[in-house]
Amino acid sequence: MKRSSDRILTTHAGALPRPDDLTALLTARHEGQPYDADALTRSLQRAVVEVVHKQVECGIDIVNDGEVSKPHFSHYIRERLGGLELREVQDAAPPPSISGRDRQQFPGYFTVPGRRTNIGVHPSRVFCTGPLTYTGQAVIQADIANLRAALQNVPVAEAFLPAITPGTMEHWLRNEYYPSAEAFLYAIADALHEEYQAVVDGGFVLQVDNPDLPAAWQMHPGMSVAEFRKFAEVRIDALNHALRGIPSDRVRMHVCWGSYHGPHANDISLRDIVDLVLKVPADAYSLEASNPRHEHEWQVWQDVKLPAGKLLIPGVVSHASDFIEHPELVAQRLVRFASLVGRENVIAGTDCGLGGRVGHPEIVWAKFSALADGARLASKRLWC
Repeated sequence: MKRSSDRILTTHAGALPRPDDLTALLTARHEGQPYDADALTRSLQRAVVEVVHKQVECGIDIVNDGEVSKPHFSHYIRERLGGLELREVQDAAPPPSISGRDRQQFPGYFTVPGRRTNIGVHPSRVFCTGPLTYTGQAVIQADIANLRAALQNVPVAEAFLPAITPGTMEHWLRNEYYPSAEAFLYAIADALHEEYQAVVDGGFVLQVDNPDLPAAWQMHPGMSVAEFRKFAEVRIDALNHALRGIPSDRVRMHVCWGSYHGPHANDISLRDIVDLVLKVPADAYSLEASNPRHEHEWQVWQDVKLPAGKLLIPGVVSHASDFIEHPELVAQRLVRFASLVGRENVIAGTDCGLGGRVGHPEIVWAKFSALADGARLASKRLWC
């Protein structure tokens, strides 16, 4: 895994804007509607080329495919796992929400007309009705091939492909087959292991997206911190099971508090879960670090030692606002982290994937340019 040996490298958390024509084709495929398969293949290939070139143009060193083939986590599941059944939910009980504790404190906020109050509230319609198997071989190989082709003659330091964690996938499924929640979780882990291995065998760094770790705290408002830590540790152990045999230097983990735009007043603190984050055998940890609720948590690294050989990818631009961060602010944030964990152990990142979470693709690319400009300023100060 690349390190910031003579300057602060830049990367991001994953999702980027995709063209409207590709979105329409993917939606048709996921909803079982007629679509032109050849047109979808061409559109995916073209979109990956465009998004890779745009990242490089903006100054991003460690790039990905923008997750352009993955418009939604629930679609991602149905396309890549066998043993599932899609059907209408019969009961009226809402599924757990990644804004659950906030909804209890601010019920009026979530009823304002026109507000995106459905963020984090996804009706669960996917049921596990048989043994879980990985069926996404063709899809992941297409992702690998598309990114490899897009990188031809493109100057990047490294490339990665994201995949979700067992605990995150668990949120989207209802178990009607396995005898216990833990057995179900480990079955998901066994299935995902095949995708993880494929990414690494394909020559890319694997990013495991783990919003589940902190976001599940909001989803289970009745739990104490101690109870939640026990709950979360089981899911970290399942993730580690899914990562078995994969070298840690081919793995980075992204952790965020959920991408919904709202209060986040009841998010669990990084200090309460940082040891669980570091328990995952990854060489790099991508963490939210610039939004108004979590920016102060850089202080955690005053007391918690980043293990030797590990990298920190703090989010120094945020998905929570359409404000374009000033490069000077980005540089200040990076220098702050470098002073705590070492300049060679910091890579500039984003709080979460920016695609679909800020107001327009133009804002995404402007934020990336600010990220790169800020990293250059920080590098001048750190390697003067």
